[in-house]
Amino acid sequence: MKYKDYYEILGVSRDANQQAIKSAYRKLARKYHPDVNKSPDAQTKFKDINEAYEVLGDENKRKRYDQLGSSWQQGADFNVPPGFEGFNFSNFGGSSASSGGFSDFFSAIFGDIMSQQAQQGRTYSNFGDFSQFNNYSNQRTYNKSASSQAKKKEENLDIVQNVYLTVDDLIKCPKKSVIISAYQECHACHGSSQGFCSNCSGTGLEKVTKSLTFQVPKFVKEGQKIRLKGEGKRDSYGRSGDVYLVVKIADDNYEISDFNLVKDVELLPYEAVLGCEKHIVTPNGKVKIKIPKMTSSGKKLRLKDMGLPKKDGSRGYLEARVKIILQKELSKEALELYEKLKEINS
Repeated sequence: MKYKDYYEILGVSRDANQQAIKSAYRKLARKYHPDVNKSPDAQTKFKDINEAYEVLGDENKRKRYDQLGSSWQQGADFNVPPGFEGFNFSNFGGSSASSGGFSDFFSAIFGDIMSQQAQQGRTYSNFGDFSQFNNYSNQRTYNKSASSQAKKKEENLDIVQNVYLTVDDLIKCPKKSVIISAYQECHACHGSSQGFCSNCSGTGLEKVTKSLTFQVPKFVKEGQKIRLKGEGKRDSYGRSGDVYLVVKIADDNYEISDFNLVKDVELLPYEAVLGCEKHIVTPNGKVKIKIPKMTSSGKKLRLKDMGLPKKDGSRGYLEARVKIILQKELSKEALELYEKLKEINS
């Protein structure tokens, strides 16, 4: 079997204290959690990280592991030293320790401890494509200190997320749906991540995704927040935060300036010179506008009461901005006419 350097897996020194080990574990577990990290080796790394913390996070297991010495290299061939062999795995979940999701190396060193814990009511339950150590029959009672309770009260349970609205949304103010996704404190282990909670896989966090419906408020502007009360994250005390939707206006058809809109109107060169009529789509529907003769590119034609609504009941204006374009292909005759025009004006 191969030796596993649990200190190297967690990225901590051999003299690291429990707080440093726990902090390193949480950081790595969140990084490689299969729900977050979709890389092919994330699941294997996540499993190794949990196994390393199962050992280094427990003083008894860590002490036994340290007795192996520090001269081994991770992945090197390993034989069980005298005094470690011969552990009885028969009562461990009905099979070997490795069947519970831990490596053969772990089984050889800690099989007796895990077997005793299994007899005391601690079991292995499979979730996803791998197993983790859980304890349901002997749930720990966590005595919250005054400082930890104060920290919980200060926890931000609100969710802030962008919501994208169109000009049509700002005018009609319809009901819209939005998908909210966020991580909150695990309701099963209350964020402690002790005992390798199967709900959060030891990260202390669980992902919450839900669909919410909201009414677009009247006169809402870019950057304003729409509050959905009580729809935020929840903590172990039953409290819930709010959802704040930050308004972002995204509409490919218009530029927005306060209550006014700008829309490009494309003209061919001869249309700009001779004048023409154009049909354009506006928030009020399709309308016909008259383009005067000799209209230059960039000129704006203002259309009243076709912009965004104001609180006084009026509306802003829409400016049709002229943009002169060329045809993708020109006939031989058209090119000859342009040559003649060039000669006339030279």
